[in-house]
Amino acid sequence: MLPILYRDQQLIAIHKPSNLLVHRSELDRHETRFAIQLLRDQIGQRVYPVHRLDKGTSGVLLFALDKESAKAMSWQFERQEVSKRYLAVVRGHPVEAGHIDHALSRRVDDLAWLGEKVEQGPQEAQTDYRRLATVELPIAVDRYPSSRYALMELSPLTGRRHQLRRHMKHIAHPIIGDATHGKGVHNRMFAEHFGSQRMLLACMEMQISHPVTGAAIQLTCPLAEDFASVVRALGWADAIPASWLPAV
Repeated sequence: MLPILYRDQQLIAIHKPSNLLVHRSELDRHETRFAIQLLRDQIGQRVYPVHRLDKGTSGVLLFALDKESAKAMSWQFERQEVSKRYLAVVRGHPVEAGHIDHALSRRVDDLAWLGEKVEQGPQEAQTDYRRLATVELPIAVDRYPSSRYALMELSPLTGRRHQLRRHMKHIAHPIIGDATHGKGVHNRMFAEHFGSQRMLLACMEMQISHPVTGAAIQLTCPLAEDFASVVRALGWADAIPASWLPAV
């Protein structure tokens, strides 16, 4: 059962676990489980995705319950009127706060596989980030005798595919567990020492306007336990809002 964070007549938000696709994709043909299908079966009615989270990302995932609401919400995301806050664990110690303005080329996605032409030119992409906590572990990784990591709050100002993952790689602080844009030696160390088998990226909060009433709605999602256990093990539990930690 997918945890439901919010529901009314027009919208439903769930906590998507890591390693679950939002919908069927030609890029993951072997997958048989999708959030859209599981939620439809769970609530007994059709749901309409209005944005996406990467397969490895957990956290707030919003659906509409009718076509009109889906269109209205999709426009909010396209016009960049939705505010989102993510939590991530990255390699190294970034500066305390910063802004990334780095255009990203469009990646081949489902549209291209379905025959629709996809423009490959670079698209504007911006991300704000804030460092919440750091640690230096006495564990040799690669050629260094110790290893440094940071807990980050990431706020994408645009919605490009894999934006946060690609932006953190761009500033040389890739997200732990990212098999595509990260570093394998650090991913393997987290698996060995912390039992982490996932990408350490989660959508924690989302602020939207209701498609019918226009009321402001804030959706909050606690960390999945597999992410929270890493945060606790690194001594970072006090660095994030209490509402972001799962109940114990």
